[in-house]
Amino acid sequence: MKHTSIALAVTAALLVVSGARADDFSGAYVGAKIGSSRSDTSGAQPSSRASATTYGLEGGYGWNLGKTMLGVDGFYDSNDQTYHAALGQLGSHVYGLGLKLGLPINSLMPYAKLGYAHTSGTGALSGNTFGSANSMNGGLGLEYKFAPNWSVAGEWTTLSPSSNGTKLNNDNFSIGVNYYFAPPPAAAAAEPASAPAAAEPAPQPKEAWKVIMEEKPVRIEGASFDTNSAKLKPTADAKLQQVVDFARQYPDANLRVDGYTDSRGSKAYNLKLSQRRADAVKAYLVKKGIAADRISTQGYGMDNPVADNKTVAGRAQNRRVEVHYTVREEKKVRVQ
Repeated sequence: MKHTSIALAVTAALLVVSGARADDFSGAYVGAKIGSSRSDTSGAQPSSRASATTYGLEGGYGWNLGKTMLGVDGFYDSNDQTYHAALGQLGSHVYGLGLKLGLPINSLMPYAKLGYAHTSGTGALSGNTFGSANSMNGGLGLEYKFAPNWSVAGEWTTLSPSSNGTKLNNDNFSIGVNYYFAPPPAAAAAEPASAPAAAEPAPQPKEAWKVIMEEKPVRIEGASFDTNSAKLKPTADAKLQQVVDFARQYPDANLRVDGYTDSRGSKAYNLKLSQRRADAVKAYLVKKGIAADRISTQGYGMDNPVADNKTVAGRAQNRRVEVHYTVREEKKVRVQ
């Protein structure tokens, strides 16, 4: 119960702490882990702490909530039998389902788990000694995303089921590897169709209106993004402020935000990352007071590089966002 209370407290703390975006840890995943299982008994049976090897499988799905990741997680743990001074050889099988709450910080994500598990005793814990029981289970962990689809995690989980007057206290300490399935490429944001210029009656028979269109791209340089990240750096503020000033000066103009990545990683992952970078710029502009319906976004992945992807400096330049906007200037021209 004490361990479960700790897990609940950490879960509550994660809910109120701000963090980075959770996109890197969202989607479906599967994993395997290995570690040490420490257990003892209390109640009708004498207590004696013992350790054994544990093996486990897990899988689940995470949803990006902006600054946190919330997911469902199913697992199976096989805790080898080990010698217990009071009971002899004992072990257990545990499977369950619960919630996983994470706080991504760049490529790291501390997380807490809380759910329900079913424990079946083996060896001295089978039959009338313990049998099987259901209980709450909780845990804490730290996950590191070392590649677009792969992560490694260290984890502690705990549970204390009771059956036939015997309480089994079990703590697992493990390290595992998770594989994240590549999400489908982000759907391209539809380009808003330019409304045709309304025909305006000429004040005189020999006068007409002519509309001049001028497109002015603004490039947010590669130094504004770290590798595998869509979080804007402070160096982007100056250029983005130019876009904000323009949008305020021309309230009828629409903005198009194009996101790009360097060549590392898969095409599907880079499409998603470039879309997130474009969306990050849109979120910045909306926060500055620009109406969201004036801004469209598009992720192009590793397409259209502006520098050599074989060099560190070149890849930094290719991790960029470009903002395009159109100025409409009306002036009268005399028809000859």
